Amino acid sequence: MNRVTFIELCSLLQQNGKLKATRNIVVDEMVAITLWVLAHHTKNRVAKCLFERSGETVSRVVNKLIRSIIRLQAMFLVTRPNPIPDDSTDSTWKWFKGYVGALDGTFINVHVSVGDRPRYRNRKGEIAVNVLGARTRNMQFIYVLPGWESSAADGRVLRDAIRRQNGLQVRRGTYYLVDAGYTNSEGFLAPFRGQRYHLNDWRSGYQLTTAEEIFNKAHANARNVIERCFGVLKQRWAILWSPAFYPIKVQNMIIMACVLLHNFIRQKMAIDLVESEYDRQQQHEGNNNEDEFEEQVMETVTNIGTSDE
Repeated sequence: MNRVTFIELCSLLQQNGKLKATRNIVVDEMVAITLWVLAHHTKNRVAKCLFERSGETVSRVVNKLIRSIIRLQAMFLVTRPNPIPDDSTDSTWKWFKGYVGALDGTFINVHVSVGDRPRYRNRKGEIAVNVLGARTRNMQFIYVLPGWESSAADGRVLRDAIRRQNGLQVRRGTYYLVDAGYTNSEGFLAPFRGQRYHLNDWRSGYQLTTAEEIFNKAHANARNVIERCFGVLKQRWAILWSPAFYPIKVQNMIIMACVLLHNFIRQKMAIDLVESEYDRQQQHEGNNNEDEFEEQVMETVTNIGTSDE
């Protein structure tokens, strides 16, 4: 976040987020402390030494800022995403007229009491929450629902999001792209099941043979924006990497605040350095995976002996 964006955020928090300076600390410092804690997952004892404040002050400031940011939810979330027009010529999006965004869930590790851990344990054995998110093609969040236990199925979380009073809304004639974990229904377009889908399936030179595979590849390319969006979000806010020792209600509020700040930064900054860094890391990992694949192929070929017969 650059200086201009930081100053604008402070102004919005004062005007619309009901944030007020105290006798001992100004708004700018409150925002700086909270952003530092979110971006670096700094423990309270480290933050109090860095900003020369008591641990109680740091904790109170972070909780106060999180609530102020959430009050700006209506301003930061994309409320009316534009669907893909019928005359679109973009190679990725022209196949999905009426598309408004991609929808999926992600696991974010949390800290809960011993008695609640079975409900929050996912299939990988991690203690986490299942966060549902819907994003536009320019990687801004339309809707986010944190708080569900990671043991809950994706379809159940989606039903809850739709049924809520101010929940996820799908305008008539538009739809979201979803993966095979969701039901293919009105407003939600899933890929063909039982067919190749993930982009890695085609990176080894596999040729498309059926109409279903062609559709699945186009679907995967378009829906890949949601994976990048979650990746950039976690890259930006280190507090989402590992459990934070806050009450579970506060942890869910922190997730929501990180999403809103992500949208604000995307809206105000023309160049997102975190996205660029994330893409470089993904490209590096992809090159390493391709090199490992080629080494495995060469090892297999060289191990094939010549028959004496």
